Amino acid sequence: MPFIEHISDTDLERLAQERVVPALLAHGFCYLDGLLGELAGDAVLEQVKEMHRSGALQDGQLAGSVPGVRRRNIRGDKIAWVNGSERGCEAISYLLNLIDKLISVFSSRLGNTKIRERSKAMVACYPGNGAGYVKHVDNPNSDGRCITCIYYLNKNWNAKEHGGVLRIFPEGKSYVADIKPLFDRLLFFWSDRRNPHEVQPSYSTRYAITVWYFDSEERAEAKRRFRDLTASSLQGSSTS
Repeated sequence: MPFIEHISDTDLERLAQERVVPALLAHGFCYLDGLLGELAGDAVLEQVKEMHRSGALQDGQLAGSVPGVRRRNIRGDKIAWVNGSERGCEAISYLLNLIDKLISVFSSRLGNTKIRERSKAMVACYPGNGAGYVKHVDNPNSDGRCITCIYYLNKNWNAKEHGGVLRIFPEGKSYVADIKPLFDRLLFFWSDRRNPHEVQPSYSTRYAITVWYFDSEERAEAKRRFRDLTASSLQGSSTS
């Protein structure tokens, strides 16, 4: 049974205090299994599959290009951005609301971190042709992203046969963490340079939904830098 539907606010606080927050602070990541349960998890999976079937998922983009290197050699996923209010995304909206509730409890126990907003949800599919995503950092340049949350949707996943493991390289640690993309698993990890990670080649269709939660102060500073840079570029163009 999904634990989230049967847990009180007090129990959520206990889960945060005893499990999630200590793991984030000590190791930089934590995952919870059985988040939604079979019925609700299946509903989310079917909506994601329908997005895939309908052609709504497009090639994932790169922050910058590398001359002579194909995009697929860096990341081979197909993605779509949703906020949950779209038609056909009702179960995804339910999932996002639950993650929001969890984060609202956890964030108050993460020191000076102030989380007040998040990204849209990125629905992603690795099509099973050996595609992966090379080692990278989600937020290498202080863009405000603080916590990465990934919900996995892959039934009967065998990592030895299907690959697709998310490997985290925790900063300053002598170990790596291999996270299997198992159905109804929710993963949290720090988005910044503390957690370089990669998606290893997938040999079966691999689905996931990712959201990023923003530290409000860092996000505001990132927006200020962008405004200043844009103003400077416009000024330079007008005087050239």
